[in-house]
Amino acid sequence: MNKHFIRRTALVAAAGAASFVLAACGSDKDASAGHGSSASATASAAVSQGEHNAADVAFAKGMIPHHRQAVEMADLASSRAQSTQVKTLAGEIKKAQAPEIKTLSGWLTSWGEEVPAEGVMDHSMHGMDGMMTGEDMDSLKKSSGKAFDTAFLEMMIKHHEGAVDMAKTEKADGSFPDAKKMADAIITSQTAEISRMNSLLGTG
Repeated sequence: MNKHFIRRTALVAAAGAASFVLAACGSDKDASAGHGSSASATASAAVSQGEHNAADVAFAKGMIPHHRQAVEMADLASSRAQSTQVKTLAGEIKKAQAPEIKTLSGWLTSWGEEVPAEGVMDHSMHGMDGMMTGEDMDSLKKSSGKAFDTAFLEMMIKHHEGAVDMAKTEKADGSFPDAKKMADAIITSQTAEISRMNSLLGTG
């Protein structure tokens, strides 16, 4: 009787120990699963927000003054252009680029970067990326009629070519999804506008 009692007690103890081990394993597994889910959620949040790099910052800081100059040039067309087509094109350029300036500025602010001040132009950009010099802009402001149309189209073609180059650099080197998406849109729209302006000049 004692032998049976001892044997049964041992079996119960062994079963209890096994249950404890299984429960502990289950707890570890649950904890691991929970930790994994938390890590995945964090990773997903990072992806949805989008990481940015130095190329994204350079793209935004360079494109803001670039767009501002294009809008300034487009503003001149309403009172100086002779061609209705040039006026229409200028209006479309302003309508497309003005909102992008706000978007680019918003990105820089959210990244803790400084937004280029209004009217401040990086002189290193003159002659690069299609930017017009002060003399170029003064000459455009003083022209009107057909002379303005020709000067505007020639300058804006160079300006757009510069923007397309900047956008291609962003697509290649940037990492912020929305910036790369904007770059892609700039390449598509401004390449089409370059063809349109060449046609208006009679050289397309």
